[in-house]
Order: sequence, then structure tokens, then C-alpha cells
Amino acid sequence: MNPIHDFTRNITRRYFFKAGSHAVGWAALASLLDGDKAHGAPVKTHFPAKAKHVIYLHMVGGPAQMDLYDYKPKMQEWYDKDLPDSIRNGQRLTTMTSGQKRFPIAPSMFKFAQHGKSGMWVSELLPWTAKMVDDMAFVRSMYTEAINHEPAISFIQTGNQVTGRPCLGAWASYGLGSLNENLPTFVVLVAKPTNTEQVQAISARLWASGYLSGEHAGVPFRTAGDPILYINNPPGVSSDVRRKTLDGLQKLNELNYSALGDPETRTRIQQYEMAFRMQSSVPELTDLAREPESTFKLYGDAAKKPGTFANTVLLARRMVERGVRFVQIYHNNWDTHGNVAGRLPDQCRDVDQACYGLIQDLKKRGIYDETLVIWGGEFGRTIYSQGGLSKQNYGRDHHPRCFTMWMAGGGIKPGAILGETDDFSYNIVKDPVHIRDFHATVLQLLGFDHQRFTYRYQGLDQRLTGVEPARVVKELLA
Repeated sequence: MNPIHDFTRNITRRYFFKAGSHAVGWAALASLLDGDKAHGAPVKTHFPAKAKHVIYLHMVGGPAQMDLYDYKPKMQEWYDKDLPDSIRNGQRLTTMTSGQKRFPIAPSMFKFAQHGKSGMWVSELLPWTAKMVDDMAFVRSMYTEAINHEPAISFIQTGNQVTGRPCLGAWASYGLGSLNENLPTFVVLVAKPTNTEQVQAISARLWASGYLSGEHAGVPFRTAGDPILYINNPPGVSSDVRRKTLDGLQKLNELNYSALGDPETRTRIQQYEMAFRMQSSVPELTDLAREPESTFKLYGDAAKKPGTFANTVLLARRMVERGVRFVQIYHNNWDTHGNVAGRLPDQCRDVDQACYGLIQDLKKRGIYDETLVIWGGEFGRTIYSQGGLSKQNYGRDHHPRCFTMWMAGGGIKPGAILGETDDFSYNIVKDPVHIRDFHATVLQLLGFDHQRFTYRYQGLDQRLTGVEPARVVKELLA
């Protein structure tokens, strides 16, 4: 996988015949290249894929694991006592709590119970999720090195704390290609939370294609107005006029491509054509009026309201049903530095029934086994309180050493529970899973060996998992 492959597969017929004096040489070169890659087909998977689609639900800000999934009853005895130095063990702190004179323990104010045959502990805030724990695999020992939002989100999305690399969705697009020429391969939705007390900034850098071709970047769908800006014809412009305009632009772009051979020019041609086709496919996709009332009963009434989390996951189901490979949904406001009592219940109400509805709906439609659903944030939260502490309320700072994620469908082992943390939910004591391991596992489910799934850039075979060790977490695989 290198720029020569990309250039030769993108070459236009006009340019080929213009360079006819070199036709024999081109033919010889093509014979040396992988045939599929030379013709623009998706990269062949290394082994049969368990998952054809991914719906990645990212909880922006970092959910508090000890208030949701990592039950720590012993902390009730530690209320308002200082976090022992032996537990903190010199960990760096954010500037938001580094100036605190004390680090008082804040036990979870929420009740927990065990559910399902797996016996997974789940907070009272997630009653719908508790019903399906035996369908899911929980990892309570995720960890990262990033302690602030921007590098942490970039790390879990792209495999690097520095922005500018391809994200997981872009890699999936590059490797698997499209299943529907009338819809994007990779779509991004940003859900609006009910509570907007502390919304984190997120940007298109998170769904960019990086050094991959621009066609693999995520296409953001808006939650109000036209799903995609300028997709509809302006007043007075008919479809025939739009078609003639695009044909003229294509001829100009082909001339530019013939002269310079820039693969991004080819991407622009493809994007204009995709936009034209989406004029008919997107309105049908986003029209929920045809959904039966039973659908909204399953996902919750919020699914009827554009922009809610429930609405976006319903759209995600409709997308994968129509062949979209990767749907990324961001749900904001999980950065609970304060007022956990007021904010966390709102956050959980936003996502709880909707996640349950999504998984049951995928099952009902026969696409659950081929769709990987991922839920989690970029890091966890501290057991000690940030700011004021009472038994009725507290805040929690960022915590990279341990957090919880879950996955379901698409080759995941149902009912699996992996990893343990100490009594303080501060350090991992069993089965650590790094973000690189998470990426390696997702790629495995998509049919790729993370060590061989590469792209040649700046003289290096670039990988999502980078150059540091990473392992496939086989304990999570069915």
C-alpha cells in the first residue's frame, strides 16, 4: 500500500491514452501491482470478517466507571478520607485538581445490582442496559496515557495523541470499501445531550482521513435542517441544471487530474458524484415517518426528536441496514467535574433505552451478528472528589489509568466480563487492555491483522496501532 498504488489505480482513461507512448511500461507496472488495489477495489481482508459494519458510540468527556459499571462497595467506608499515596502512586494530575489540598474519596451515591447469567454489576442509572448484559462484553480495565480531552479523544479515535492521523472509521472505509454507492461509507453524527452543562469541543479532525485519500473521511450528517449542507438544489435550479453543472466541473477536474495526477482531484470528482446520488438516497434514509410506532416504543419517544441520541442511533440502524460501513456517534457532556447528581442521571437517560433499542432492533432485522456496536469514552474519572463533597453530590476529575467500555454483536463474546481494578477503581489489577489492544481487536473483527494492515506514507508502513506492542484481546471474541 503506497502512493504508486494510489496513483495508478486512480488514473483516468484520458490520461492513460495521452501517455500512450508509455503504454507497455504501464502494463508492465500494473502486472507488478496487486490487481485489486490497482483497480480501486477494497483491500482484501486477511481472514473472514466477523463484522461488516460498526456503530461506535463515543461518550465525549469520559463516563465515571465507578458510578456505572465498576462497583466498589468498600468505598462507602472511605467516605471523605484521603486517597492513599500508595494508590495514587505519583500519578500526574490535571490542573483542575492538582492544587487541591486534599483528595477526599467520593463513594458512588448510586445503587448497584448484579444482572444476567454473567452477574455483571450495573448501576441503577442504566436499567435498560441491565436487561441485556448477557449480550455484551464488558472491559473494565481499559487504560490510556492521555489525561486531557483533545489528546485522549484523538488517541482512542486515531491511535495517536497528535491529531492528523486517520481515524478508525477511515481505516474501515479504506480496508472494506462501500456497500452502497448512493451513501457514504463512513458517516458521523453528533447527538445533542439533554443536559448541556459542560459540553466539550469536538471537531472534524476526529473523523478525518489523515494521510489516507480524502474519500475515506467521515461525512457529517446534521441533526437539524438539511442532513448535509448544500445537498439540495437551491431555488430555481433543477436537477437537469445541477447535472449539467456537475458534468462541466467533472471535465475541468479531469483536465486538472490529467495535468497533475493529484489523487485528491479524483476524490473531489467522486464526492461531487456522491452528493448528486445522495439527493435521492439521503431524504429516504432520514425520513422516519415510515417507521412503525413500535420502533419508537423500542428506542423511546426521544427518537422522534431530531438530534437526540435516540434519534441518531435509530438513524445509525437505518444506515447500516442500507450498507453504510461505519457510523460514529458522539454524545457530549460526560465531563462531570461537578454536579454528578444532577448531570449523570440525565446522561444515562439519554443513552440507556436507546442502546437497548438499537441492539434489539439489530437482532430483529438479522444484522446484529454482522454489526459491531462499541460504547465508551476517552478515559475514566477519579474516585476522589473534585471541588465540594457531600453524600448527595460531588465531582470527579479525569482518570486515564482505568475505565470501562462495552461491545456487542459482530463477533463479540456475549456475557464476557474482562478486567479488574483495585478497591478504589484507580489502578488495574488484572487483564489490562490498552487502546492499541482495543484497536487491534476491532480490526481483527473486521478481518484485518493489525500488523499487516498498513499504508505507505513518508517512507513508513503506517498502522492504526502504531509501532508499540498491541494484542488482539481474544477473551472478547466469540
